[in-house]
Amino acid sequence: MNFNKLTATIILATGLFVSCVENDNPVNPIDPDPEGTNKYVLITTSDQSVEKPGYATAFNELPTGEIVNNGTGSLQGLGFGGWRPQNNRIFKMFNTAAAERGIEELKVDAEGKISPSGFIKTDQSTNGSGNFVIASETQGFYFDGENPLDIQTFDPSTMARTGEIKLEEAVNEQGADEPAILYRSVGQKFLAVKNGKLYADITYAKTDGEQKGLWDDFFPDVHIAVINLENLQYEKTIKIEDTGSIAYVNDNKRYDFDDNGDLYIVTQGNTETGGKSKIVRIKASEDVVDPEWSLNMDDIFPGGKFVSVFAKGGKIITVVPNTVLTGGPEGNINQEDVWDFYQFDIESKEKTKIEGVPSVTNPGAAFGAIEIDDKVLLRVHTKDGSTNGYYQLDGTSATPLFNVTAGGSVAGLYKISAE
Repeated sequence: MNFNKLTATIILATGLFVSCVENDNPVNPIDPDPEGTNKYVLITTSDQSVEKPGYATAFNELPTGEIVNNGTGSLQGLGFGGWRPQNNRIFKMFNTAAAERGIEELKVDAEGKISPSGFIKTDQSTNGSGNFVIASETQGFYFDGENPLDIQTFDPSTMARTGEIKLEEAVNEQGADEPAILYRSVGQKFLAVKNGKLYADITYAKTDGEQKGLWDDFFPDVHIAVINLENLQYEKTIKIEDTGSIAYVNDNKRYDFDDNGDLYIVTQGNTETGGKSKIVRIKASEDVVDPEWSLNMDDIFPGGKFVSVFAKGGKIITVVPNTVLTGGPEGNINQEDVWDFYQFDIESKEKTKIEGVPSVTNPGAAFGAIEIDDKVLLRVHTKDGSTNGYYQLDGTSATPLFNVTAGGSVAGLYKISAE
């Protein structure tokens, strides 16, 4: 998904950024839960502006039926387009107070109160600043546009920066003397950890302005640096051939692991609306892109693109456009019901449309499909807001689990054990 900067501005009342709002009739109030600490945390986006204002609410049980997400006890703030949960913790790439780029953790206590916690602030002018991946409780990596040829390291347990991995030499293995390359970066759009290796995209951009690194690639292939986690040393560069770009980057990291450890990566093509978009694979025991397998959008809907991926049990769940995509503030790519859910068999690539689900808007920074309590759930939101929640998948059909009637469009759901 690309974030189109809307011309409209939002006038926010004093205290909106980090506050709780009152609602006289919440459908699912949050009661103290002394018997258990499991919380189901839901976020919604109340406006599709760049700042992504919205709400986060902790429920004691997996929500069902009609619910509100802006009741008593909800956290209200900014940067609620999505998040990247990790084990028992919740992180997002924009802080709640001011939608600043970086890495913020949200804490949830046993009573269901959600509070912004540690925050690592990054450069504010570069798309992808704050792109991160966590390898362990004490080892994480992120991109900061202030130092685009380094990968920053941090300790997730303390939310503190710890150093950097310098990769200028690795980046300059390609195109060092090419004058048409105006901007270079590493880890700006893709960071993943698999089997003791860190994978980071290398950007070679033909522009150096506000949108540098987004659909301005010099090379026709995506380059990915492979780094050994044990000694933090660069090993080699691998390629995803003939695809254009991994862009756009936000809290939807656009990759997923199947049960067997295979890594599936989305590339969005050579324009904001697609073209040569594909899903590729790095097998569990390997550290190169599988040359024998890819799922190509041009074979499914010519000129379209992939915007999400969920892999499980030899199947991929994603959305496919049902009409030609158009970009810009008036385009259909983000806010129109032009996406349909499909399930693909990984081995045969046979596609099956998931029944019972309406055409939806682009999941954007949210994950299109998630798994909670052994249930595969689909994020289903329509433009008119009448359908706005999660559906539960059963085979190749899905039925509504819950619908959000107040608080904005659904952007994330995650289960944690509260502190």
